[in-house]
Amino acid sequence: MSIYRDPASWMARLALGVPADWGRAVPDQAFLVSPIGFRRADESARDNVYMAESGFDAERALTQHADLVAAVRGVLPATVFPGSAETPDAVFPNNVFASVPRRLIIGAMKHPVRQREAARTDLPAWFEAQFGASVQRLDAPGVVAELTGPLIIDRGRGLGFCGMSERVNEAGLAAMDEAFGLRAMYAFDLVPGEYHTNVVMSVLAGRALVLHRASVADPAAADAIASLYGDAVIWLSDEEKAAFAGNCIALSDRHVFLSARAYQSLAASTRQRFLDLRFELVPVALDEIEKAGGSLRCCIGEIYC
Repeated sequence: MSIYRDPASWMARLALGVPADWGRAVPDQAFLVSPIGFRRADESARDNVYMAESGFDAERALTQHADLVAAVRGVLPATVFPGSAETPDAVFPNNVFASVPRRLIIGAMKHPVRQREAARTDLPAWFEAQFGASVQRLDAPGVVAELTGPLIIDRGRGLGFCGMSERVNEAGLAAMDEAFGLRAMYAFDLVPGEYHTNVVMSVLAGRALVLHRASVADPAAADAIASLYGDAVIWLSDEEKAAFAGNCIALSDRHVFLSARAYQSLAASTRQRFLDLRFELVPVALDEIEKAGGSLRCCIGEIYC
């Protein structure tokens, strides 16, 4: 096991050196799932404070999703799979499916509505046919592991940052540690009410960090996470975090995608920080899809061939 639980031990591990030679820092390709049957997922809403109570427009969600697909395809290849009315959360595949070269990992989801999503067979079959990938399912009695929802990965260095919440338990943490085969993983507590780390934190192309400090229960843990990135840390305000600015994703060494709402929430100084770090911000309107409690990164399935 390579899991560290306190800031001091994590800092000691980093002091041993972590070269950026573990893998590609950004995905080779992407996949998305269309919001067919888009509606409120009542089960998921129980522990997702970002979800709207009502006012879901399925046609508008489809239009915004198509615009997102077009924007992503401007940077890297992207494949779209159909959603289903039986799986209204399926528009957020980043939390259910993850990959390492030649292997697809399928999460152990907390809620039955998402367990149905993880049970689909067409997507794993496509990975097997397209990439010769094996499939590893983490679902087992007592395991909750919602993959790159709670787990943020620095793919260049092979490091994981797992924010503990209701969407990952100790058995799930161990299962993800084994499945991803990372060099080391730092597990820390999120504050109550935060369900996924990828709403409050993002590692951008292995060379910068976006983080909302107040979403990490222990300030020392936030500092330990940030220490690896030196001056390349973008600290989010409460307002920026609430608008899903933490749910951004780098799809190339310089292109950072985020929702239009997230982009509009950024203070001028925050936007300048992205520019200073040589990132180009790519905003996409997703306010309809965001009513379902997630944003742009959640919509992107990352493929590492």
